[in-house]
Amino acid sequence: MKTLMTALILGATSLQAQVLPNAAIEKKIDALLSKMTLEEKVGQMTQITIESLLKTQDGKVILPMTLDPQKVDVAFSKYKIGSVLNIGGDAITRDAWQKRIEILQKAALAQRLKIPMMYGVDAIRGNNYTLDAVMFPQQIAQAASFNREHAFRVGEIAAYETRATSVPWVFSPVLDLGRQAAWPRIWETYGEDPYLVAELGTATVKGFQGPNLVTDKFHVAACLKHYMGYSMPLSGHDRTPAWIPERELREYFLPQFAHAIENGAKTVMVNSAEINGVPVHASKHILTDILKDELHFQGFAVSDWQDIQYLHLRHRITKDNKESTMVAVNAGIDMSMVPFDFTFCDDLIALVKEGKVSEARIDDAVRRILRVKYEVNLFDEPLNNPKDYPLFNGKAHHQANYDLAAECITLLKNQNNILPLKQGSKILVTGPTANTMRSLNGGWARNWQGTNSDETEKNHNTILEAIQQTFGAQNVAYEAGADFSKLLDVDKAIASAKNSDVIVLCLGENSYTENPGNIGDLNLDKAQIEFAEAMAKTGKPIVLVLAEGRPRIISAIEPLASAVLQSYLLGNEGGNVVAHTLSGKINPSGKLPYTYPRAANSLINYYHKYTETKAYDEAAGYDPQWEFGFGLSYTSFEYKNLKLSNNILKPNETLTISVDVSNTGAREGKEAVLLYVSDLIASVTPEVKRLRGFEKIALKVDETKTVSFTLQAKDLSFINSALERVTEPGDFEVKIGGLKADFVYKTE
Repeated sequence: MKTLMTALILGATSLQAQVLPNAAIEKKIDALLSKMTLEEKVGQMTQITIESLLKTQDGKVILPMTLDPQKVDVAFSKYKIGSVLNIGGDAITRDAWQKRIEILQKAALAQRLKIPMMYGVDAIRGNNYTLDAVMFPQQIAQAASFNREHAFRVGEIAAYETRATSVPWVFSPVLDLGRQAAWPRIWETYGEDPYLVAELGTATVKGFQGPNLVTDKFHVAACLKHYMGYSMPLSGHDRTPAWIPERELREYFLPQFAHAIENGAKTVMVNSAEINGVPVHASKHILTDILKDELHFQGFAVSDWQDIQYLHLRHRITKDNKESTMVAVNAGIDMSMVPFDFTFCDDLIALVKEGKVSEARIDDAVRRILRVKYEVNLFDEPLNNPKDYPLFNGKAHHQANYDLAAECITLLKNQNNILPLKQGSKILVTGPTANTMRSLNGGWARNWQGTNSDETEKNHNTILEAIQQTFGAQNVAYEAGADFSKLLDVDKAIASAKNSDVIVLCLGENSYTENPGNIGDLNLDKAQIEFAEAMAKTGKPIVLVLAEGRPRIISAIEPLASAVLQSYLLGNEGGNVVAHTLSGKINPSGKLPYTYPRAANSLINYYHKYTETKAYDEAAGYDPQWEFGFGLSYTSFEYKNLKLSNNILKPNETLTISVDVSNTGAREGKEAVLLYVSDLIASVTPEVKRLRGFEKIALKVDETKTVSFTLQAKDLSFINSALERVTEPGDFEVKIGGLKADFVYKTE
């Protein structure tokens, strides 16, 4: 066993990197707090959904959505609420957003202290709740690009187009770790690796918030979701219990949040579920001890949808909503996404008067909320001028969308180089995902479940429409063949295949998210498997295109396909990108951000332990369909000259690792260069390998580039059994592109 070199409690170094409060802002907050009544303070901690403020009839929102003046007056004049969220139904126009925000801000600013309200929306891949705003690939697809610059640009454009509607706060990015393949929100994550999630998530935060503590009118406050451990339910079903020992929680689920907080993320949204029997909304350990004390988080924590009330209604750890409010606020929740009523206000005021919640806790929460309001410049600019945003839905933003999606699509198989297809080929396009925008955009589109994408996004190309435009409509036939869960007219598809050179078989999933996306079987739906088998019997080569939010099991039909393209949820440019990849206009460069399982009961991540390998478990050891980081290209790359600046690394030193990457094929291409490190012996069983660096490079034919990485002791650290972050002396192995090199970490 190694000797313990150093022990750093996770977060002990965060204060140095964390953006500290601005003295001028703190002075303004002090002055404002001193004037506020208890009712005004509690109002700032209250967030109401817009549905509660709209005109309704028989309990249903009247369309077009219109604010009810009486409801707005009650919310702001009586309860002094500080925040509003949500869309209220389907996406609306920029003008409608502007009118909505104007009315709400007028009501907020009419109050005694003139504190502006802060509106928040789920802009998780662009300003998806505004009609015509750019909708980028979902995060799981973005992760496949392994490109920080694209992640930053997504945040920057999404912020611009969101602020164009006078909304200063987005509930994004999702930093949950996507390692439970059955979980219905896997596509909202950046994949299964903590380092990848941390790097892309932080790049997105920087794009959202800009370079300054106080954002300008083109940037927004980010909200990290869902702090933390939400993505690992034992059952795979959304909002169900997780069992995560604290060592694993700190090793795998916390680092990405810590990294984003160190880089100035202004808000976090809390995990709706429970960990080890404790709902996170009730966990002072997670919300205060770790988030605020260890990580020195200066912003505020907002509950998720109705989750304080759910402590009673679902989790059953409190007797009523009032006790739930006491538990959650004392645990560290700063703002309650109530979201339908004002019970939180009434209960919290009563709790303070009864001495069950301290005024100091209230002041701390309100200080954090006001701090963010000042940092997004709401006091000086509560409304934005729509004329200041000429780039909204413009050519540059759409080009950025296309460029990103082009680096996301992932080629998983290309037998006999069937791809790219030759121009003039007779193509049958078939399958349930071929002619729908829902399977390109997924959930969180122009409404929560993405059910209206075929109507709202009809000006964008489905996969079929893009293939028709790319290869010529006269060369492309279409038969649906199957729905997601049932066969249609298979005989028509078979007949059409006989007149085709190749079948582009589009399978996958319809749009969904959260609980409606729960499934009992990770295998691809039976009807789609049967349809693929029927098409294979035609004898025509099959190019399988997967449009899916999570890796559905396809091991039964993968051998039937000559090529496999993973398109994930590529967004509005997805149809074009699929077609241009089939034609060769795009040379695919995406790599899997998760392990693609071969069997539904074998969900082993790439950073598995040695006891999970085939050597120890021949029958069921690690044997995925495709590994994390796998992805093919239409060109070939060669890795040579792996070099280490030293074969010994010591504390406070840096080890430089370099490798030459050459394009040895016949066309230009991009390559994600991935650095893995293996800790060969450790006091806690080490993983087989861990991603410790990545860079995306572009190479012309015959071009060679040297890619360099640096490692320090902290990059080799892990959480030990005493919950300390340590780097232990001993032997390590570096792996890049099939090459290996060894070094030793010494403390002497």
